[in-house]
Amino acid sequence: MYETLLNTHSYLAYIVLALLFLAVANAILGLVGKKDFTLEKDLRISLFALILSHIQLLVGLILYFVSANGLNAIQELGMGGMNAAARLLAVEHPFVNIIALVLITIGWSKHKKVLEASKKFKLITIFYGLGLVLILSRVPWGQWLN
Repeated sequence: MYETLLNTHSYLAYIVLALLFLAVANAILGLVGKKDFTLEKDLRISLFALILSHIQLLVGLILYFVSANGLNAIQELGMGGMNAAARLLAVEHPFVNIIALVLITIGWSKHKKVLEASKKFKLITIFYGLGLVLILSRVPWGQWLN
């Protein structure tokens, strides 16, 4: 079961990053091009990025509690006993990604309350963009690229 969770979390990450990038790029293009916010395209891209990001978070949280690199590493080594790689997986990666998901969720919630297309695109650009940057900053690139 652990391997299945780990593989799901790893492969879903590619899809989530691609969708978040697409949502941010779409919002920037909509903002710069002064386009209308459409339900068929703009809303769905943002919504799918939100949904898959939350699914990724749930898989990651389950993995955090069953993995030796998550909560178990903190309990066994303590916060001062971890090296940089262990600290990234046990503390920084989950904490920063939760903050990123909070920002993405705030962006989604705020964009629903405004009617003006430019404001919708601006909110998605800012909040989804910040979330994407935070996620990219804490991806364990050393493990991912091997």
